[in-house]
Amino acid sequence: MTNSNYIELSNSDDCEKYVNQFIQEFPLRSAEIGQGTIIKRALPSRHKRLIGAWCFLDHAGPVTFPQGDGLDVGPHPHMGLQTFTWMIEGTMMHTDSLGTKQLIRPKQVNLMTAGYGISHTEVAPETETHMHAAQLWIALPDDKINMAPRFDHYPELPVVEKDQVEFTVLVGEFFKTKSPVAVHTELLGVDLTAKESTTTRLQLNPTFEHGFMALDGTAVVNGHELTEDNMVVLEPGLAEIEIQLHAGSRILLLGGEPFESPILLWWNFVGRTQEELSLARDQWINQDQRFGDIADYPGPRLEAPAFPDKMRASR
Repeated sequence: MTNSNYIELSNSDDCEKYVNQFIQEFPLRSAEIGQGTIIKRALPSRHKRLIGAWCFLDHAGPVTFPQGDGLDVGPHPHMGLQTFTWMIEGTMMHTDSLGTKQLIRPKQVNLMTAGYGISHTEVAPETETHMHAAQLWIALPDDKINMAPRFDHYPELPVVEKDQVEFTVLVGEFFKTKSPVAVHTELLGVDLTAKESTTTRLQLNPTFEHGFMALDGTAVVNGHELTEDNMVVLEPGLAEIEIQLHAGSRILLLGGEPFESPILLWWNFVGRTQEELSLARDQWINQDQRFGDIADYPGPRLEAPAFPDKMRASR
């Protein structure tokens, strides 16, 4: 393995040791939300807080439920981030305080830019009986953290096929193919779905950190087994990686330049100081117009939890 930016290694054992010093794996946390929907949380973790600006990652489902018993998340606020929903199976209605109402279907992305402040709901239609999705948050950089809120829906994403793998480019550029999804830092997001059992080698940006999560089935990332219960993370420095996939397996690849600033992530907020998060909580409790209203939701708003005495910033 030779790269002009890195050490030249003399044999395969040295090469394996060199590569593995950049790779770690850690377990996911599980929780139940709604009517029996299991989520697997990868980020944030005590093992890894961010991958680039990706600061939150939940894998929800797959789950089947009776009609009328789907996910129903009432009005809740966000600030300082973008929410990114990749729908794999089922549908979900997004409604927000800007007046947006958007149904997301499989193979589509909803991107909500909270900026200074927004609130929204996520509700499964009455006729829906399935859900499988990845829910992510993207921390906004310092110069965008208080930008005006907005919502964007992306009904089609570019797809590239190689080595019997279908690569859907969710964010950033991959295989010289660029996603239309508008983000504010250098990021990568790719859905890899194997048509057949296969092995593929991917060229990576060595300035990025990367992470892999299994959405369906299992895979092997440079000798590290990837299952529904763990995440494999690559620190900056690797320019190439080998992935073995079983037929039907689906994995999520994330990447990005290490984030510019330490962040504070609490409840649904991303900020830089404890004071600004505390203020946002008070404003939500007092129904300040910073987060707007969703007048047609037939239930209560989510209540903000107690605020911690001390918080630690993450990088």
